[in-house]
Amino acid sequence: MWLKRGVVMHVDNDNEWMVSHACVPTAIQINPETIRVYYAPRNQSGKSIPTYFDVSSKDPSKLLYKHDKAILDLGALGTFDDDGIMPCSAVRISENCIYLYYVGWNPSVSVPYRNAIGLAISHDNGDTFTKAFQGAIVERNRNEPFFTASPFVLKEDNVWHLWYASSTGFVIVDDKPEPLYEIKYAFSHDGIDWNRPNITCIAPSKQYECTARPTVIKEDGVYKMWFTYRGSVDYRGGKESYRIGYAESKDAVHWERMDSRAGIGLSEEGWDAAMQTYPSVINVGSKKYLFYNGNGFGKTGIGLAEWIV
Repeated sequence: MWLKRGVVMHVDNDNEWMVSHACVPTAIQINPETIRVYYAPRNQSGKSIPTYFDVSSKDPSKLLYKHDKAILDLGALGTFDDDGIMPCSAVRISENCIYLYYVGWNPSVSVPYRNAIGLAISHDNGDTFTKAFQGAIVERNRNEPFFTASPFVLKEDNVWHLWYASSTGFVIVDDKPEPLYEIKYAFSHDGIDWNRPNITCIAPSKQYECTARPTVIKEDGVYKMWFTYRGSVDYRGGKESYRIGYAESKDAVHWERMDSRAGIGLSEEGWDAAMQTYPSVINVGSKKYLFYNGNGFGKTGIGLAEWIV
């Protein structure tokens, strides 16, 4: 189970582009002493722009450094990420090279937004990043016609695995369209060009449920996934708000969902009493840590939990 360690970082009018929220924590170990967590605060217009903070790998509740500059700029007008960028998965390629997979936001007309998945690359061990392409690397297509989002990439010797949210459409709630999505699987040999067999990994357990934001580790030959799920009615802090689920797989493709083993639940009061979402799990030595958002999709900050037997 996860032992909650409380909020480790939050945003509160730090500057004009870090006004509120600390959304979608994305953790990677930068060096033996440091875990870096990429995330997306919101600016004065409510647009998400990514940056990071560092915590101690020996005690991740100890904040070492809070970066005050953006690591990526919004895309050119009309591109897939011109209205928001959220980091989702950081993958070490070599000693100094890190791939950062992110979701780009676009406003839409008939529905609130359209998402797609992009890639940025760092050659200085995660301090700065450059977009690999102006366009998305995983976009809607003939089999997935709505949008793609929340990627997580795991690089193994002969294959790169990608689990991501794929929209299955929209449902009208209180006269407004709400997005539906579920976690699907893709694979690659270079981390850039992806084969998408249109396989659902974590299907909704009931009508209008959504599953997204996977984070995966492999232990003793078993792939272990924590993810987030919600309903489609009153999910912005209400009874169908995001919760953290759990699943296991032996082949990375076919998963058994077992949410009762997620190891974490809502607090009785406080920053994560109404919502828990956007999990990021990282192994550091013999220990395992979870960074996640609580109430308000990150408005109350980023919290930490430690796995205990």
